[in-house]
Amino acid sequence: MVKIVRRVFVEKKKGFDLDAQRMYRDLKENLRITGLSGVRIINRYDVEGISDEEYESAKRTIFSEPPVEEVFDETINIDEKDKIVAIEYLPGQYDQRADSASQCIQILTHGERPEVKVARLVVLQGDVSPEEYEKVKNYLINPVESQEASLEKPSTLDVEVSVPEDVKVLKGFIDMNREELKAFADSMGFAMSLEDLEFCQKYFRDDEKRDPTITEIKVIDTYWSDHCRHTTFLTNIQSVDIEEGRFTAPVKEAYEGYLESRKFVYGNKEKDICLMDIAVMGMKELKKKGMLKDLDESEEINACSIVVDVDVNGEKEEWLVMFKNETHNHPTEIEPFGGAATCLGGAIRDPLSGRSYVYQAMRVTGSGDPRTGIEDTIPGKLPQRKITTEAAQGYSSYGNQIGLATGQVAEVYDEDFVTKRMEIGAVIGAAPRKNVKREKPKAGDVIILLGGRTGRDGCGGATGSSKEHTEESLLTCGAEVQKGNPLTERKIQRLFRKPEVSTMIKKCNDFGAGGVSVAIGELAEGLRINLDAVPKKYEGLDGTELAISESQERMAVVVSKDNVEAFIKASGEENLEATPVAEVTDDRRLVMYWRDKTIVNIKRDFLDTNGVKQNSNVLVAAPSEEEYYFDRIPKEVEDYAKNLRDAWIGNLQRLNVCSQKGLVERFDSTIGAGTVLMPFGGKYQLTPSEGMAAKIPVLDAETNTGTLMTFGYNPSISKWSPFHGAMFAVIESVAKIVAMGGDYKKIRLTLQEYFEKLGKEPKKWGKPFSALLGAYYAQTKMGIPAIGGKDSMSGTFKDMNVPPTLVSFAVATMDVNYTVSSEFKKAGSKLFWFL
Repeated sequence: MVKIVRRVFVEKKKGFDLDAQRMYRDLKENLRITGLSGVRIINRYDVEGISDEEYESAKRTIFSEPPVEEVFDETINIDEKDKIVAIEYLPGQYDQRADSASQCIQILTHGERPEVKVARLVVLQGDVSPEEYEKVKNYLINPVESQEASLEKPSTLDVEVSVPEDVKVLKGFIDMNREELKAFADSMGFAMSLEDLEFCQKYFRDDEKRDPTITEIKVIDTYWSDHCRHTTFLTNIQSVDIEEGRFTAPVKEAYEGYLESRKFVYGNKEKDICLMDIAVMGMKELKKKGMLKDLDESEEINACSIVVDVDVNGEKEEWLVMFKNETHNHPTEIEPFGGAATCLGGAIRDPLSGRSYVYQAMRVTGSGDPRTGIEDTIPGKLPQRKITTEAAQGYSSYGNQIGLATGQVAEVYDEDFVTKRMEIGAVIGAAPRKNVKREKPKAGDVIILLGGRTGRDGCGGATGSSKEHTEESLLTCGAEVQKGNPLTERKIQRLFRKPEVSTMIKKCNDFGAGGVSVAIGELAEGLRINLDAVPKKYEGLDGTELAISESQERMAVVVSKDNVEAFIKASGEENLEATPVAEVTDDRRLVMYWRDKTIVNIKRDFLDTNGVKQNSNVLVAAPSEEEYYFDRIPKEVEDYAKNLRDAWIGNLQRLNVCSQKGLVERFDSTIGAGTVLMPFGGKYQLTPSEGMAAKIPVLDAETNTGTLMTFGYNPSISKWSPFHGAMFAVIESVAKIVAMGGDYKKIRLTLQEYFEKLGKEPKKWGKPFSALLGAYYAQTKMGIPAIGGKDSMSGTFKDMNVPPTLVSFAVATMDVNYTVSSEFKKAGSKLFWFL
């Protein structure tokens, strides 16, 4: 068959063109394009590799919905006075619309997958000046992910691919002096420090006695990134200085308590004092006291995991409940839709890699004022309105496609989140304990790459999210943003839910930060990886890209050699690609081959050092007494009473108090039919719930066992005192669980830290240090442990910093029949104020 490119245009009929109407209002009101009289949005598809009959069939079944859309062959009528903005993804970026169309055509034809390319045409009607036209283009086209598309139809969709050269050896690397190493590091944009690079130089000079390949250096940079190895949280704290002050007394008390806990937990063992140790000390102490018997422990640490008894048709059955919080602050800041979508995708993958079925999600975000005018946007930043609205679209789009109920959505507003957005996804999953087998990989075991194919999207995401950013970041970090594929992840969910499949898996890791180098690199002490076997989205990728690409919706699965064929067959039944790409060895080296050449060969012992041990000093600054307002409230009660109406209305006008129902309604909270509490309750569905509640997802059975999840965080308190902010965050999350009917003794916590880049400044280090002590203090006083968490230490843009942030997520199980909702149940209900 001769390949012909066919072009079809699809446009919503009048009355159904809601996206076009919204864009018209946006451009008119926010961008102030005064002469604009209307907007049309047209999807343009170019398809190659199908016959005339197949094209006619696909035109009205795949490319369009005839009841609500008009279809035009080859050309579309556009007034010559109108201006067109044609937008397409950058080459190498994943385009879900094009991929889905291609897959659907293949299902229709039962033949080869055709090539499909998609562009979006925005038609500006009315009197739009050339200056306004350029303003609209700059507003609609985000250079991180997209570009202006040509209006000419191509003769072919085949793309000429330049065959990459062999991965080069960095000749002379081991002989570079410090200045040369620094210049090299700056040119490569490494996340690792100069000291780390010198450490690498010494290893290759003294141990390997050779120059490294560029792949080896980039793999090490990825492997040791703060995102993957929590290097900031593992930095050794050499000295602690806490300023004298009225409000630092509890900080000193908490620190002394932490030191006593270390003696109880470690005895005479020498252990570094570090942020990570403070974060987990509450858990370690309670565990040693025998108060944490429900903790599920294993080498797989991708998600918090507890053992619970679940009522299944009236019989008790042991299940694992897994929960995890994940941030995608950096990707969402520069590409809001994709960053927020993959925040949810990344959060799901952690418990999913533990073979649990994820059934509910929570979204907590931090934003500047989205009402800020576009003209007031900081250079090098996207407008806050664009970030807020498109991030909400991205997260909800991913959740709705994968079929995940979003039980609570909350956006926290603070002027300092203009520095960098906070985007947190927190999820809960569960699985019968008998379906989850965990075994140590042994030599001869095979590692299968399951799910999506590999592309350039996400190359450098782990290192990128660990860096401080500037105005140029928006233009230079495009490859660092992954593209989510919820449909593929949904298939993996179905596959892992089958006991005959999940029990074949010895160990599993998701392809989050670091790609092959980390996802497979963490699975065993000795590995031989064949990069040529890694399935690709397109040709032209070199060995380095294959090694570090963070293309999502992939899993690295360890199975015994005897189970490889059965696992691949089961994957095929779910329309998933499963490809053996690596083998476990017993020589404690990470080895990667590309084009039959060794391009990575590194000792496991060297990789596991995580780079040069960092040291730092801590200074905890005393909070300002002038800004403290808690003890003044009782004195002002009389004034409040006199001006209650004005105070009430003034309070309601605050962004952090006013209703967020419009935002929440963008998300589906009922998918899966397991939701117990709606986001808003009461007769008129106007009372926000304290958290989210859902039933455990038992298959073909009934249960009354469910989970509760809440969060706590107040940026105003945290900015005044990170210690008190974190303490109150824990208390708030716990109080909400109790208010929902949960038992406080069953609560388990997971924490999310988000702080500025710390550098070597003791006063900056004092912020996360005191925040973690505040969380530790609350844990020990209530006997409620944090059994997991996530840190993000890159909240800096030039001289601006995000608010000190420690968000506490609380989880508990309960009989859902006793869940308490927030609204008043009848007239005469009483409200109590505790002081």
